[in-house]
Amino acid sequence: MNERIDQAHALYCRLTGQRVSLRFDRERLWYELLAAGFTQADLQTVITYLQREIRQGRRNVGALKLSNLLQLDRFEEDLNISRVALRIPKPIPNPTSPPLESSTPEDKERARQRGLELLARFRAEHGM
Repeated sequence: MNERIDQAHALYCRLTGQRVSLRFDRERLWYELLAAGFTQADLQTVITYLQREIRQGRRNVGALKLSNLLQLDRFEEDLNISRVALRIPKPIPNPTSPPLESSTPEDKERARQRGLELLARFRAEHGM
């Protein structure tokens, strides 16, 4: 475990450009993080995510302080957020698009009549 702690701390220092001593209290924080099952790959993911968020102005540089980074709950949350895949919403069909070419003249007339009915009802309800 001591070797894993040393490696994780060295990775943190390299990725953040900091030279932070590895005292007993910091060793304990590293121990807790690694014992909870987090890996160096997780550490790199979180640091990279936080650096990107800091550059975008969405996070404070204090997020990279070792004492903040190694809080288990925060680390886990940041790791999970860094993995979120934001999806682009499906496009909403254009309501003014022309009817399908396969519509028959009767279908088009029914749709036109339905539209006129809805417009008349709207005008009646809103005093127009």
